[in-house]
Amino acid sequence: MATQRKEVLVDSVYSVIALLCILVACAELCGASAVVDVYRLIQYDLAGVPFGSRLASLNHHAGSSFFAPGADLSRTVVMLPVRELNVTFIREYIGQRKPLGGLLFLLPRMFSSEYKDSAGGGDDKPGKELLRNILVELERLLIHANIRYPVYFAFEDDKIDAVLADVKRNDATGQPATATTGGYKLVVTAPEPRKLAPPTITNIQGWLPGLKADGDSNQLPTIAIVASYDTFGAAPAISVGSDSNGSGVVALVEIARLFSLLYTNPKTRGRYNLLFGLTSGGPYNYNGTHKWLRSFDQRLRESIDYAICLNSIGSVDNELWLHVSKPPENAYIKQIFEGFHNVAEEVDLKVGLKHKKINISNPRVAWEHEQFSRLRVTAATLSELPLAPELLESTGGLFDNRHFVSEAAIFRSIKLVAESLARHIYGQQGKNINIFADDSNLGVNPAYVQSWLDLLSRTPRVAPFLSKNDPLIMAMKKELEDHTVEVNVQHEVLDGMFTFYDLTSAKLYIYQVASVTFDLLLLLVLGSYLIILFSFLVVTTRGLDDLISLFRRPPSRKVKTA
Repeated sequence: MATQRKEVLVDSVYSVIALLCILVACAELCGASAVVDVYRLIQYDLAGVPFGSRLASLNHHAGSSFFAPGADLSRTVVMLPVRELNVTFIREYIGQRKPLGGLLFLLPRMFSSEYKDSAGGGDDKPGKELLRNILVELERLLIHANIRYPVYFAFEDDKIDAVLADVKRNDATGQPATATTGGYKLVVTAPEPRKLAPPTITNIQGWLPGLKADGDSNQLPTIAIVASYDTFGAAPAISVGSDSNGSGVVALVEIARLFSLLYTNPKTRGRYNLLFGLTSGGPYNYNGTHKWLRSFDQRLRESIDYAICLNSIGSVDNELWLHVSKPPENAYIKQIFEGFHNVAEEVDLKVGLKHKKINISNPRVAWEHEQFSRLRVTAATLSELPLAPELLESTGGLFDNRHFVSEAAIFRSIKLVAESLARHIYGQQGKNINIFADDSNLGVNPAYVQSWLDLLSRTPRVAPFLSKNDPLIMAMKKELEDHTVEVNVQHEVLDGMFTFYDLTSAKLYIYQVASVTFDLLLLLVLGSYLIILFSFLVVTTRGLDDLISLFRRPPSRKVKTA
C-alpha cells in the first residue's frame, strides 16, 4: 500500500513538471511577432568568379545600425530602410569585408507590384525620384559584389515597421540585441543554395507576309521589329522590369496587332514582310538574339531591309534616342531617322540620333541592334536611355516597376514606331498622313496595352528561373499566333559564362525573445516552486519523516549484510 501511494505521489509530481514544461514551450512557440515574405539577393558566378550573396539561412538577433560602439555584428542582422540609406557607407562596409550576420533592406511599398496607386504618376515626384536613384546605386553595388552573408529584401508594412521601431528604441539605449539582453530574432530556414542547370532561353518569332504583285518572282524585303523580354536584378523574385523591357514587349505585341488589321486585307497589305521577334537572354549580351539570327538562312537574312529593336520606351521625359552602329551619313540610317523624326513631332516626342561604332574584337554588345550589325544587317535600337548601360545594369531591377512607367509615353512610342513603319511600307514618307489615327479602328488600344503592361509588371522574368513552358512564354506565343502566322519557338541554352543558384525567396520569422537573465530568473522561480510543491505533497501524504528520509543516504550493502 505504501509503495502504491509513493508511486502515485511521484506520478503527480512528474505530471505537474510536464505540464509546466509544455506551457513554457507553447509560450515560446507562440512568440513570433511577424512572418514576412523576403526576397534573396541574387547569387551567380560569372566566368567562375562569385557574385551576390553566398548564404541563405538566418538565425540572428536584429539590429538597426552599424554604429554601435565596440559591438560584434557577426551575429546581428541589420535592418535598413532604403529611404534612410547611406549607399556610400554600405559600399565601404561591404568593401572592407567586415563580419555581419546578415542584411535586410526594407523597400518602400511603392516599389511593390501589389501597391495600389496611380501608375506612372502621383504626388511627391521628387521624393520618388530620389528613392529610385538610391535603389539604382544600391543595386549596382550589390550585383557586382561578393557578399559572404545572407542579404534579403522585404517591403515595408505595419508589422515590420513596428518591429523596426522597437529595434531602434533598444539600440538607442546603447544595448543592442544579444543573447544576454534579448530583443528580436530573425530566422530564415533555408538549405544551402544549389547550382541551377544551364538555363534555357526561349525566342518567339511571328511572321506577317507581304503582298507580291502578279508575276513578281523577287523576294519581298523584310522589316524586323524586335524586343528582348527577360530581366535581371538584385532580387530575381521581384525583377519585373516594367520599363526595361516590359514597355518594349507591350509595344511589339500592339504593333503586331495593328499591322495584322492591315495585312489581313489584301487591299491594304504592304509589299514588305514583317518579322516580329521576342528574344531572351537580353541581359546576358543579347545571347538569345545572337542565336536567333544565326538560325536564319542566308536568304532571309539578306532580305531584311532594316530592324528596329525596342528597349525601355516608357519614359516620362518624352525624349527617345535612335542608337545606330552605321554612321549617320549612311543613306539607310538617314532615311530611318528622318522617318522617325517627322512622326515624332506630330506625337509630341523628341527623337535624337546616337552613333556608336562596333568593336569587332570585343564580344560584348551594348545594344540589341549590334547583334544585327555584326551580321551586316542595318538595325537601330529605340530607347529612352541616352547611353548604353553596363553589363547586367538597367535590365529591370528593383526600381523598375509599374509606378515609374508612363502609359501615355508608351502610347506615344507605339504610335511613333507604327506610323513610321507604315509610311515607309506604303511609300508615304514626308507626307502628313495619319494611318493609325486615334479615333479610327486602327488606333492604339489603351485597354489592350494596359492589360499587357499589368501582366508584365507583376511577372518576374529572369531567364534562369523561367521554364520552357512558363505561363508568360505561352501567353506571348499565343498573342503572336493571334496576330501573325508561322509562329516559331526556339529553345537554346544560355552560353556558359553564367552560373546561377536557386533560392530566390523565403519566409522570414521574427521572434521576440527574452534575455538570458530573464530565462535564469524564470528557471529559479519555477525550480523553487516545484521544490516547495513536491515537499508539500510529501508532507501532506506521508509525513515529515518520509520527506527527510528522501534526502538521507541509504545504508551500504555491508551494513545490511551484517
